[in-house]
Amino acid sequence: MTTFTWNIANLERNTADGIVFTAHYTVNAADDTYSSGAYGSIGLEAPAEGDTVIPFADLTSDVVVGWVKEKLGGDEKIAEIEAALQAQIDEQRTPTKATGLPWS
Repeated sequence: MTTFTWNIANLERNTADGIVFTAHYTVNAADDTYSSGAYGSIGLEAPAEGDTVIPFADLTSDVVVGWVKEKLGGDEKIAEIEAALQAQIDEQRTPTKATGLPWS
């Protein structure tokens, strides 16, 4: 069984107000033997007038991962990313390509 782990690698913010405008994220997939991973960055819009703003110091990984997943397009896009990582693990488990020479 493959486990998918989403993390935030870094955040870019405005120093004046602490508003995060870019999130750098990782997605790691692993089973008992094999692993694969992906890295990405996504721009975030500033909160709209009247929206609740979470102070930068109070942000958590779970909150920002939620923002990233929503900005990526929700469950459908998340499933595509995780399927691509699963395909890489499947290729490691049962390779369909190889390199090498037939002679020594």
